[in-house]
Amino acid sequence: MTEEPKGFEQEPDVPSEAGDAKPAKGSAAGKDSGTADEAAPGAGGGDAQELTALRAQLDQVRTALGERTADLQRLQAEYQNYRRRVERDRVAVKEIAVANLLTELLPVLDDIGRAREHGELVGGFKSVAESLETVAAKLGLQQFGKEGEAFDPLVHEALMHSYSPDVTQTTCVQILQPGYRLGERNLRPARVAVAEPQPGSGKAADETADDRDAAADTADGEENGGPEQG
Repeated sequence: MTEEPKGFEQEPDVPSEAGDAKPAKGSAAGKDSGTADEAAPGAGGGDAQELTALRAQLDQVRTALGERTADLQRLQAEYQNYRRRVERDRVAVKEIAVANLLTELLPVLDDIGRAREHGELVGGFKSVAESLETVAAKLGLQQFGKEGEAFDPLVHEALMHSYSPDVTQTTCVQILQPGYRLGERNLRPARVAVAEPQPGSGKAADETADDRDAAADTADGEENGGPEQG
């Protein structure tokens, strides 16, 4: 028996996978590109909305910052006013306390002054008296009232009154008790004896003399130039 020679087996015509895949890939790519093109406008709109939201938040933050800054400035101004008020009250309280203390010491200072006038301020008493006067001066106590100055009812208290031809206005002629002040506060007025110009002296006397001269001239004129009698 003779064997028939085997020929090459012919493969059946089957479409290749590569060929079939290409169109699929092409269609998929087309779909993907279309999806990207459709998504692009949406992405741009989202960015704009996000930017608008950020701007709104920034405006809110700026408004809040302005309000907090205004509150801080107001609180700082109130604090400065409070400090000034407290300092002013502290100074006022201190002045009142010092004034009350010095007012209680005024009779002692009067006794020291009388002792000095009578020559009794000697020895240890003199040293203590001078020390007390020095301390009072350091606290701001000032003495006022001198003989010969014009009488001022705001700072003087007249205890004695008289008339004198030697003065042209109401004048303090004697200081009975000196006055004392602390800064702008008068602790005690100066108690004085005053003298006023004597009635009929000075300008008043001149006016009276002029009136007498005028009356005399009038009388002479009437006597010399009177109506003639028949």
